[in-house]
Amino acid sequence: MADITPPVSSESQVIQGYGDGGFRIAGHDFDGSVIVTAQETSAWSARSVEDIDPKQLISTLSRAAELNILLLGTGKSIEPLEPGLRIMLREQGIGLDVMDTGAACRTFNVLLAEGRSVAAALIGT
Repeated sequence: MADITPPVSSESQVIQGYGDGGFRIAGHDFDGSVIVTAQETSAWSARSVEDIDPKQLISTLSRAAELNILLLGTGKSIEPLEPGLRIMLREQGIGLDVMDTGAACRTFNVLLAEGRSVAAALIGT
């Protein structure tokens, strides 16, 4: 796994590594897909873009305080999404950026270090 740790509070859910179908976040290993906010990391059932359940995703994100940005890591490459997901998130006041999972991990850490209200939904690669 590549070390991508930025300088942030030790209490934050920093993504320290990714690969081999999992993640290392805040000192803990996670197999498979995850949803990460500054406060918590939780397992996510999506294994591909087709598996994304917009209602379940929004329900999970509703636990995050003042979330403005969702980074969606779609695996090893950028995959197109159903337009309805972007619309549902926009209705909740959440902007969506879609990118490959590696880029989403790195971007999450940068935005977290800047103190931004960000979450990442990451499909394991």
